[in-house]
Amino acid sequence: MALYEQIINNHPEFLQTLRHSFLNDKRTAALRKFEALGFPTKKDEEYKYTNLKEITEKDYNFFPKEEHHISKEQIDELHLGEEHFDWIVFINGQLHKEYSRISIENAEFLSFNFALNDPSHKEVFEKYFNTIAAENLAFTNLNQAYCRHGFFLKVPKNVVIEKPIHVFYLSQNQEAHTFYNTRNLLIAEEGSKIEVIESHHNFDETFVFTNSVTEIFTYQNAKADWHKVQNDSPASFLVDHTFARQERDSLTTVNTFSFGGKLVRNNLDFIHNGENINSFMNGITIIGDEQLVDHHTAVHHKTPNCESYQNYKGIYGDKSHGVFNGKIFVDKIAQKTNAYQQNNNVLLNEGATIDTKPQLEIFADDVKCSHGCTVGQLNDDALFYLRARGISKKKAQALLLYAFANDAMQNIDIEPLKNKISKLLAEKLEVEMEF
Repeated sequence: MALYEQIINNHPEFLQTLRHSFLNDKRTAALRKFEALGFPTKKDEEYKYTNLKEITEKDYNFFPKEEHHISKEQIDELHLGEEHFDWIVFINGQLHKEYSRISIENAEFLSFNFALNDPSHKEVFEKYFNTIAAENLAFTNLNQAYCRHGFFLKVPKNVVIEKPIHVFYLSQNQEAHTFYNTRNLLIAEEGSKIEVIESHHNFDETFVFTNSVTEIFTYQNAKADWHKVQNDSPASFLVDHTFARQERDSLTTVNTFSFGGKLVRNNLDFIHNGENINSFMNGITIIGDEQLVDHHTAVHHKTPNCESYQNYKGIYGDKSHGVFNGKIFVDKIAQKTNAYQQNNNVLLNEGATIDTKPQLEIFADDVKCSHGCTVGQLNDDALFYLRARGISKKKAQALLLYAFANDAMQNIDIEPLKNKISKLLAEKLEVEMEF
């Protein structure tokens, strides 16, 4: 049975597994929308270069087993050298406090499953949940219909969370292909500060398909950073939608580092709702074999005097395939907008491909907007220069590629995360060296 039929047929049983939830009516309505939309195909412009058949033609288990055999040592190996971080561990969809370390006292943190069934949180969910996630997208409706895994985090006014929070989503001990719908909701109130790292890991040989939706609300003078480290196994699919709405004088960053996974689709939407907003989107993709990573970004400049920066670097080997589709929308009233968008790519093999399409839609006349893309190979003269000084070909290539990707890491404030990304770069480039 194809995934589409499974989704429709399994929903009544899924609702029965929940306690009384104030979202159940909305879940049913979202399923009807998904049913009408169906999965995107290559005939859809937004999925022109990304074929989802490998995902949608498999059978999945919608009710993952909670039992697992993951040891503390296995989880420790996933850390970034983050002794001074907090971390949250979800295994097979369930929050495991025994593996987590949550020291935040002034913020409100709950697992999403608990928050959805707690009447005391009905008001906050009615105010925020699914208010910026696009309702005309198949995957966001599918997520609303089935979401129960993930977390809700509210940082009160003027509270600064000093420690970054690393959220792990782990899947293990699943005998069949497994389907997860994770949902995250982050609210950074006025003057607050928070940094989150998110990573997914499949420990089984069976496939995992994760459909993730994250909503970020950053209020006046607040700062919210979200870092996605995508280094999952070849038996994993990820479709991720992240929506960020910013208020006056706020700063929000989403960094996406894509190294692993069979097929990864990242959708990122920033919505400006006040003046003097800064938005940063950075990405580094290094893939090989027959992997596919697709980045779709959009920044909606709706107010004057705001800035946005997009900087995506891609390195593609073997028969891998990259996609970048970036959009900047500037409304008529959004004067004095400064928007920058750049996508640079290196193809390491003849079989590697990249489809890139940066786009601008500008309706204001007093703006500074730029966009561009490049696709090429390593510079032979630079490679010769390094090799003439006794550096091996592989290490010379690695140094050049690290220099190529490095500026997409410049606004990472977390030193262990920056070191981890550097190590992953070395691993993917198959060299033993520290950058």
